[in-house]
Amino acid sequence: MRHVAELARLGLTDEEVARMGGQLGAILDSIEKIRELDLEGVPPTANPLNLTNVFRPDEPRESLRREEALAVAPETADGMFAVPRID
Repeated sequence: MRHVAELARLGLTDEEVARMGGQLGAILDSIEKIRELDLEGVPPTANPLNLTNVFRPDEPRESLRREEALAVAPETADGMFAVPRID
């Protein structure tokens, strides 16, 4: 568990390592149970419900005017949103 945490650049306490080690063990046990199943002829899938696009149709519509969008901004500069600099 420590090795996996180091690879992910996670600083874990001893308690977290112990807890997550148990959880990881349970996940691996579940994977082993799945490996025991006869899945011949079952296609790989990320979603068992056979859904495609569930979003609303993308329809053009009028956008906000610049003044409307900037009216709710906490700070503006030269007709744009002003945000803190990220170094």
